[in-house]
Amino acid sequence: MANFVMNDKCAAGTGRFLEMMARTLEMEIGELSTAGLAWKHDLTVSSMCTVFAESEVISLIAAGHSTPDIVHGLNKAVAAKTASMASRAGGRAPYMMTGGVARNTGVVRELEKKLGDKLFIPEAPDLCGALGAALLALEK
Repeated sequence: MANFVMNDKCAAGTGRFLEMMARTLEMEIGELSTAGLAWKHDLTVSSMCTVFAESEVISLIAAGHSTPDIVHGLNKAVAAKTASMASRAGGRAPYMMTGGVARNTGVVRELEKKLGDKLFIPEAPDLCGALGAALLALEK
């Protein structure tokens, strides 16, 4: 790893953002991982602010859009935010994704499209941060 950036201003593009959207869609977070894979109409969710995105999702539901289409729009939004951060950090292939969102197949696929390359996903991506912290603590 040469560099990294974190979204430290809000929940946009994070697992917490996706948890809130799952709640709005009355789904479990695990269901969100594959729900957007069966999309038919390419929707765009333009708000990355959790509060505004929640309002946008409610409007899409009220307009009769399907859950897979809405989830796909959310996946694209998270992937765009993440790809933007990777670009800001000067990221280039090969790419690795860690954290719980790496278990979200829809986000991973959309991020791979944005980056133009495959992502390496560790066997336990949600444990990588904890393992890194433990190794740092062990060194001290």
